[in-house]
Amino acid sequence: MVSKAAVGIAVGIAGIFVGYCFYFDQKRRSDPDFKKKLRERRKARKEAQKSGSKIPNLKDHEVVQKFFVQEVELGEELLASGDLDGGIEHLANAVAVCGQPHHLLQVLQKTLPPQVFHLLLQRLPAVGQRLNPQGVMAEEDVE
Repeated sequence: MVSKAAVGIAVGIAGIFVGYCFYFDQKRRSDPDFKKKLRERRKARKEAQKSGSKIPNLKDHEVVQKFFVQEVELGEELLASGDLDGGIEHLANAVAVCGQPHHLLQVLQKTLPPQVFHLLLQRLPAVGQRLNPQGVMAEEDVE
């Protein structure tokens, strides 16, 4: 059986831990920028869900092909309507799932204005990380 002293020590440690949690939660909430940062994070998350395209299963080539065509069309439409951020996001998704991204980038370099193409190149690493968060290809992905 467990002695009364061991139980007392365990209860004391748990009490100190809970007090520690309450103290730092109060300190965090009293920070003047807490609500501002919280609103910004919520807004960014909401916009990411709203504008972000759902990445398909990369092993199904037919679905990836449809996704690629859809993203290119959406990107072109948004760029034509003046929404640079949305258009670049969709074109970056298309480049990320493209089988030959270098050829697509060459075509886009010729067709897009230089500043838009530069923004696209800046967006590619973030889209690549979102597409493959581990950064390493699985053995079954290599053909």
